Amino acid sequence: MEFVVSSGWPNKNISLSGSSARLTYAAMAAAAAVARCLLLRASAPAPALNPMDGAKAPASIPTSLHVRAAGPRSSARRLWTPPLRCTSPSSDAPAEPKLAVLLEVEGVLADVYRFGSRQAFNVAFQNLGLDCANWTEPIYADLVRKASGDEERMVVLFFDRIGWPTSLPTSEKGSFTKSVLREKLKALEKLSSTDALPLRPGVEKFVDDAISEAVPVAILATYGRNGEKISRSIAEKLGPRRTSKIKIVGKEEVERSFYGQLVLGEGVASSLDEQLTKEAQKAASAEKQRVAEEVASLLKLSVDISTASKRSEKIIATLRAGSEYVGRDVQNCILVTGSQPSVIAAERIGMPCIVLRSSLTARAEFHSAKAVMDGFGDTDLTISKLLSKRW
Repeated sequence: MEFVVSSGWPNKNISLSGSSARLTYAAMAAAAAVARCLLLRASAPAPALNPMDGAKAPASIPTSLHVRAAGPRSSARRLWTPPLRCTSPSSDAPAEPKLAVLLEVEGVLADVYRFGSRQAFNVAFQNLGLDCANWTEPIYADLVRKASGDEERMVVLFFDRIGWPTSLPTSEKGSFTKSVLREKLKALEKLSSTDALPLRPGVEKFVDDAISEAVPVAILATYGRNGEKISRSIAEKLGPRRTSKIKIVGKEEVERSFYGQLVLGEGVASSLDEQLTKEAQKAASAEKQRVAEEVASLLKLSVDISTASKRSEKIIATLRAGSEYVGRDVQNCILVTGSQPSVIAAERIGMPCIVLRSSLTARAEFHSAKAVMDGFGDTDLTISKLLSKRW
């Protein structure tokens, strides 16, 4: 019996002779595998018929590959084996990027601290009749540094320095400080919709590049220092064309997400395992608080670790909801942030993050971030760098 593998090319069967050319069952199986591969990709470019004759290969390889019995067993065996190319036809199309980008608002889309908060404080001082109070950029930067960005503490430090209003009783300093912060927030809400609070340079091109490269983008408007209303107002500066192609994740979107419903208890009853986990977390948090209070009492300090924990959980819920809306696992989402709490929350769930410095974090250190950059653009953060993982 003679086995002949025909390539479909005229007179181009390759003959092997001698004892080493005996066609075994394994060779037949290999030939059959080759046949299946060619059936999967009939249009694969063929090699030249013979490197010596310089002839060009046909445009395509025929899909038929015949293994036939021809007469009695003979020492002559003819076998032609084309290159193995078992590639699906759909692989010719460009693969969709598996990356997604989650963008914070304050400090990332806009430097709210430099172009918004300082001006809003000055408007608040004017509205309250405090003509002696005016924060220049050097004054504001100094207060931010000394108070670590805590705005209530910044107000207290400033008036401790220049003097409190003479008509203000000492017992009302706390309520006065809160009134300043309320007026500041109102002023910032108005500023956020004007050109006085611009987007960071390069962010519009960054979003455009992401859209053109089919990289999903979500803007996280939930946990900004100044509230979701201001964050959404800033995000809308990107324009309706861009915002229609990206996802803005606010409180409502977090609660509607699968993670929000399951873990936060909004709309879907948690499983028994989830309830037990939540109870264990509550117990652990209570024990941490008790130990912290005992240590604080010895040092005559007051501490409250629950606030930081709640903020962290809120950020984590937003990050997980964001990953759901862009259709990527948390490991395939890149968080672009400007705050240390977000870096810590991202690290807890295994989401890589990149920090963009702002006026608030110009000198801060972010050890667990994948990279720390100054802004958007060719020398800093671009979509091409993210896709090539050059960060």
